Amino acid sequence: MRRSTRTAALAAAMLASAAITGCSGGQANLKAWIAQVEKRPGGRIEPLPEVKPYESFTYSAANLRSPFAPQGPSDNGASSVHPNLHRPREFLERFPLDALKMVGTIRIGDRFYGLVQTKDGLVHKVQVGNYIGQSDGRIVSITPSRISVVEIVPDGLGGYIKRPASLALAN
Repeated sequence: MRRSTRTAALAAAMLASAAITGCSGGQANLKAWIAQVEKRPGGRIEPLPEVKPYESFTYSAANLRSPFAPQGPSDNGASSVHPNLHRPREFLERFPLDALKMVGTIRIGDRFYGLVQTKDGLVHKVQVGNYIGQSDGRIVSITPSRISVVEIVPDGLGGYIKRPASLALAN
């Protein structure tokens, strides 16, 4: 075993010396290119940019409302807007407002109704005062091209706000 270890070490040493010798040749082209580049005239170096003096900033909005403070009534978060949790739910409140589609209007006698289609293709007759959508949306007006709704949505601060929404007549 000793002899094979010695033979392997000798072979590795010969291989390493051959690799080092192989790297030293063929540098004549490299040396010629370096000499040619060194003979070229030097380029022009751009001057450093002028340093402008520091201008201090005076903050003058300290007495204004902070942009990070919540806006709204300052009655300790108690708002007069809130959903009525005790009223019976209507059928179209099962669907998100964006899943409903206005498909037309109809006039029966002196009443004006909107026609709303659900995803399953059924058409429902609605009127002002009906609730629609999942955000306590109440229909406030119906025109030939639009059903206007006012939704009651959380304001993110523990209260609620009214938000307008609408369904436009589908083409």
